[in-house]
Amino acid sequence: MHRPVLLVIAHGSRDPRHAATVHALVRRVRAMRPGLRVETGFLDFNVPSVNGVLESLAAEGVREVVALPLLLTRAFHAKADIPAVLREAPSRLRIRQAEVLGPSPFLTAALERRLYEAGLTPADRPSTGVVLASAGSTDPEAIAVIGDIAREWRRTGWCAVRPAFASASLPRTEDAVRELRALGCERIAVAPYVLAPGFLPDRIARGAAEADVLSDVLGPAPEVAHVLLNRYDEARVPALAALGA
Repeated sequence: MHRPVLLVIAHGSRDPRHAATVHALVRRVRAMRPGLRVETGFLDFNVPSVNGVLESLAAEGVREVVALPLLLTRAFHAKADIPAVLREAPSRLRIRQAEVLGPSPFLTAALERRLYEAGLTPADRPSTGVVLASAGSTDPEAIAVIGDIAREWRRTGWCAVRPAFASASLPRTEDAVRELRALGCERIAVAPYVLAPGFLPDRIARGAAEADVLSDVLGPAPEVAHVLLNRYDEARVPALAALGA
């Protein structure tokens, strides 16, 4: 059966760490699914652009593409920016837009992987409060999803989990750290719920100054690559979407 090309659509950034992390994640995806053609396009700042990749694919004779937003929540970029770009694609391409990556239990597992890499152990969970620090959004749906993830994660044994946002919404990371300290958690960890380094992740890091642990961004964690491939499969065979990731 013919497999559509997977086009990973990243936001882009002036910070070179962003593109480097995106490319590292795409390399992991390719390694996990040999034979699948995976391309990368950026909405802004970096090359190649999404439009440029789509034009090249059409010129090669490619007919089917799954366009996957490299986003953790379904906010403005997923609802407006990316569909608008895809509408400008060559008409001979059949393009399906996949769902964003989150929420997914695999992403929660990736968050925990990063916390353990930063020095925590499973035994630390009952005494550790976690700040789930996301980039932030003006979209109420995206904000609600972050709150839901924090509540579900708390049920896995952490002292407490609080959402925080680097922009557009409150509370900020530093305020959530202080709240958890006031609750009596012995240890405070900040877990950035972001995919790649950049301006807002750096703001999260500054807000974590009073925390005991700051984990790394999700980046090319194997769990992230797993979710990415799940979203591709769901879009490629829509009937599978009901199974979730």
